[in-house]
Amino acid sequence: MPQTERPDEHEGHAFVASGSHAGRPGSWLAVIVIMLGFTVGGVGLCLGPNWILIGVGIGLMVIGGVIAMAVDIFSDVIVDSRRDVPAQEHHSPFERHRLRVEHHRAERRIEHPAEHRHEA
Repeated sequence: MPQTERPDEHEGHAFVASGSHAGRPGSWLAVIVIMLGFTVGGVGLCLGPNWILIGVGIGLMVIGGVIAMAVDIFSDVIVDSRRDVPAQEHHSPFERHRLRVEHHRAERRIEHPAEHRHEA
């Protein structure tokens, strides 16, 4: 089935259906080689360090990087339609604690105003 041009194609690359984040096999090969290198290097660090395993891991990561550049891994980026998510108010636990303390102090000032005149 031939692929037809769509008006939403970007920079000559074929349109990839929205929601599909699968990538191409060459890209996955690059990612797997890089992850394998990272794992081998990490095991080498845990074993002593074992400099041979660390070197093999670094070599695999470099090979994976070369594969990634060769298959143009960055062209796998999918540009989805814009999502406008409304901003929601969020308070961290520390901010909630600060607000609770300030509220408590304000209540104490109302109950005992003479004792808290030095607090501004």
